[in-house]
Amino acid sequence: MTLVLAVVALALVLPWGAAAAARRLASLLPPRGACAALTGAAVLLAGGTLAALIALFHVPFLAVLEQVPLPRAAAAWPATVPVAVAAGAALAVQAALVVRCWREHRSVLARAWSATGDSVPDGDLLVVPDPDPQAFALPGWRGRGGRIVVTTGMLRALGPAEREVLFGHERAHLAGRHHLLSVTAHLAGAVHPALRSLRPDLEFHLERWADEAAASTVGDRRLAATAIARAALAAASGTRPERGHGPLLSVGTGPVPRRVAALLQPMPSGPRTRTTQMAAAGLAATVAGAAALGLVLAYGLHEYVELTARALLRL
Repeated sequence: MTLVLAVVALALVLPWGAAAAARRLASLLPPRGACAALTGAAVLLAGGTLAALIALFHVPFLAVLEQVPLPRAAAAWPATVPVAVAAGAALAVQAALVVRCWREHRSVLARAWSATGDSVPDGDLLVVPDPDPQAFALPGWRGRGGRIVVTTGMLRALGPAEREVLFGHERAHLAGRHHLLSVTAHLAGAVHPALRSLRPDLEFHLERWADEAAASTVGDRRLAATAIARAALAAASGTRPERGHGPLLSVGTGPVPRRVAALLQPMPSGPRTRTTQMAAAGLAATVAGAAALGLVLAYGLHEYVELTARALLRL
C-alpha cells in the first residue's frame, strides 16, 4: 500500500510548506490581494486535506463495494483498516473542532449584539455610553444590518478628523465582509494545524485593507496613520481585552506599528520588479499545486483500489 502511505504522508506534510508559501506570497501583495491569497490558500489546503482523509477512510468500503470481502482486502493490504480507522478518527476530530469554532463565532456575535441592545443607532453608527475606549465592526445578526460600535470613551480620545478615519476603517470591515474571511481561516485551522498560522497574517492584512480604505476616504495617509495609532493606544489602555478577533474586527488588531509604518509609505500596488512578480507567481503555483495534489492523490487512490480489487477477484 505504497500509495496509501504516500497519501498519508502528503496529507500531513504538504499543508505545512504550502501555508508558509501562502504567507510569503501575501507579503508580496497589496492588502486586498493578500487577503484573497490567504483565504484561498486556507480553503484549498483544507479541501485537499479533507479529500485525502476521506479517500483513506473509504478504502475498505470501496473494496467491499467492489465485492472484495473485508478480510481478503485486509490480508492483501494490511494497512487498510488501521489507516481507515485513523483517518476516520481524524475526520471526527476535525468535525468537532469546526463545529466548536462555528459556535464560538455565533456566540461572540450574540453577546456583542446583546451588549449593545440598549443603544440607539445613528445610521450604521452605534455609540455606546462607556468610558472604556473601544471600537469595532459588528457584523449583521438575525436580520439586523452591520454596525460600527464605538464607545464615548473612544470618541473622546480622538479629534473630529481622526474619528472619520476610525469610522472609515470600521466601515471597510463591514463593506468587505472581512469577518467572513477571518472565520473561514479559523475553520480551516480546525482541519489542519498548519493552517492556523494563516489566521494572524490574514487578520493583519485585513486591518491593512481597512487602513488603506480609511486613508483613501480622508485623503490623507499621515492623518490616517496618526488616527490608527491613537485609537490603538486608547484601546490598549482600556480595562477590557482587545475585541479584534473573529467576527469583531477592531482598529487595534494586529501589529499596529507595522500598520502605521505602511500608511506613512506610498499606497502599495503589488509586485513591481520582474523578479518579485516571478516569485509571487511561483509561490501561488506552490499553494495551488499542493492543494491540487491532495485531490489528485485522493482520486488516484480511488482508482487504484478499484483496479486492485478487480485483480483480486480474478485470482
